[in-house]
Amino acid sequence: MKQSIKQAAAAAAAFALAGGPAFANPYAPYAGDTLVVNFPFSPHYDAVMKIIPQFTEETGIEVEVDQLQYLKMRERQTLELTKDRGDYDLIGYVVFSKADYVYADQLENLARYFMNPKLADPSYDPDDLIDAYVYNIGFAGGNKGYLEGKTGSLFGIPFGSETSILGYRTDIFDKHGLKVPETYDELLDVACRIPQLEPGMGGLSSRAASGHHASHAFLLHLAPLGGRIFDDNWQPIVNNAAGVKAAEALKTIVDCGPEGSETFGFAEAGAAFLQGQTAMFLDSTQFAGQVNDPSKSKVAGKVGWALHPRGVRRGSQTGGFGIGIPKNAQNKEAAFLLLQWLTSPRVDKMIALAGGNPSRFSTHADAEVNAKFPHMATFGEALRHADPDWRPIIPVWGKINADLGTSLSKVLTEGLDVQEALDGVAARTSDVMREAGYYTWD
Repeated sequence: MKQSIKQAAAAAAAFALAGGPAFANPYAPYAGDTLVVNFPFSPHYDAVMKIIPQFTEETGIEVEVDQLQYLKMRERQTLELTKDRGDYDLIGYVVFSKADYVYADQLENLARYFMNPKLADPSYDPDDLIDAYVYNIGFAGGNKGYLEGKTGSLFGIPFGSETSILGYRTDIFDKHGLKVPETYDELLDVACRIPQLEPGMGGLSSRAASGHHASHAFLLHLAPLGGRIFDDNWQPIVNNAAGVKAAEALKTIVDCGPEGSETFGFAEAGAAFLQGQTAMFLDSTQFAGQVNDPSKSKVAGKVGWALHPRGVRRGSQTGGFGIGIPKNAQNKEAAFLLLQWLTSPRVDKMIALAGGNPSRFSTHADAEVNAKFPHMATFGEALRHADPDWRPIIPVWGKINADLGTSLSKVLTEGLDVQEALDGVAARTSDVMREAGYYTWD
């Protein structure tokens, strides 16, 4: 759906901005320009759509938004970014698109824009941005090629940060005197006690369906339990003791979950929690907006939030979206001004109050934001533990991820031995990595 955002006040704003000394206002040279941006449909970007008209009012720069369902957005971007002159000036993208776009030289390096005193806002406060998401969404060329590091560069800014969080039924926990789980041992214990205490209710609702849902759920547990997909030399270690423990944790959660858990994707897992079929939910903070919506939830007013439980360490997921400027964009400087405005401290708070996912620590701690959304402070603390390396962001990850998800599904539904399943994944992953050139320097 293409939606034009035109403001009647734009011409007047452009005239006002043009007054005074030449270029005294950073937006003045671009007043009257039209930016075309590509954003996904998601709760965060729905909130953004309410705020964008104010950018036009303040700057005189008009914005036209092409908002698409995620997979269609990715298809459109794949086409647009290969053109000599693209139609998009700014795009939203998920983290695993970063590796593809940067490797294909399709995203602008943002360094020269932040170096330009006519464009860079001195009050932007980049240190307030959530560290893990700057590295996860924005950096490329650093450690492992996709994390922070002395050889890294910035290609995007987090915009719609998510992490994993534990939702729990306060009424059920109070009724049975249950302690909110802080560790994995406590989580798994409570998850399997709930069905005994509340017949017909599952313990914890989780993704588990074959494919990326099962692999995502496994990865949620792998990082806090001390595991990784690779060691520092790109050798697969998904099948070590930590990997086995993570897969066994997922199997326990599914076995003690609501009926049909092994077929759940994100939507089904969330629906089971909203319908009161399970006492806990462990997944993205994006889900929180639905919990207190009476039109969607039977548990409104009965849900508390806690940090992702600790294994050998804290290690919640990094997901969500970032925004960047395509290499073939036609209005790059104006696009940077919009990117900077949208992710500034002031506008990050505005978007949060409109129902979006803030990308700054200060917004999560803001009193006004917490008065409207009391869970924000907890989410901000969870984001301090977000792990930018909970999954590898490399071009061949899609193939490895699909294999991992299929193998884990066989563990959950066919009784395949965990060690055997992960050994198979590790062996096939080695072949993929060798073919992709990761062992060239061995």
